[in-house]
Amino acid sequence: MTSPPDNRGFTLVELMIVVAIMGVLASSAMPLYELNAQRDKEKELRVALRQIREALDAYKRAVGDGRIARKADESEYPRKLEDLVVGIADAKDPEKRKIYFLRRLPRDPMSADPGLSDAGTWGKRAYESPPDNPQEGDDVFDVYSRSQQMGLNGIAYDKW
Repeated sequence: MTSPPDNRGFTLVELMIVVAIMGVLASSAMPLYELNAQRDKEKELRVALRQIREALDAYKRAVGDGRIARKADESEYPRKLEDLVVGIADAKDPEKRKIYFLRRLPRDPMSADPGLSDAGTWGKRAYESPPDNPQEGDDVFDVYSRSQQMGLNGIAYDKW
C-alpha cells in the first residue's frame, strides 16, 4: 500500500493572510516611530538652545565682572557664536588664560543642510534687534532654529 502525500507546507492563501497582517502591523507602527523621532529631535533642540543661551548669559556676566575687556561702543555679548568655544582672554588673570563657555557648539538638530558649520545652522539675534523680527548684527544676543516647521506643541521651531 502506498502512503498518502505529505501535505505539511503552507498554502498560498495562508501566506497571503500572514503578509497582509504583517503589513497592517508595520503600517500602524510607522507613525509611532516618526513621532518618537520628532520628539527626540525636539528634545535635542531644547537642550542645545538651553546650552547656548546659558553660555551667552555666562559671557555677559563675565563682561560685567570685568573678566572680559570690551570697548565702550560694544555690547556685553560675544561678536560670534564661535567665541563661546574658542575662548576669550581673561582680563583679570595676569597669565592671560582664556575663559571657555562651551566645550563644543551644538548643531541645530532641525537643520537639514550638512554643509553648514555648527554656528551656521543657527539663526542669530543681535542685542539691538527686536524679538518679533530677529536680525543679525555686531553681536549674538540670542539664537533660534531656522526651521519653520511646526513642533508637536503647535509652535514653529524658529519661535522657541
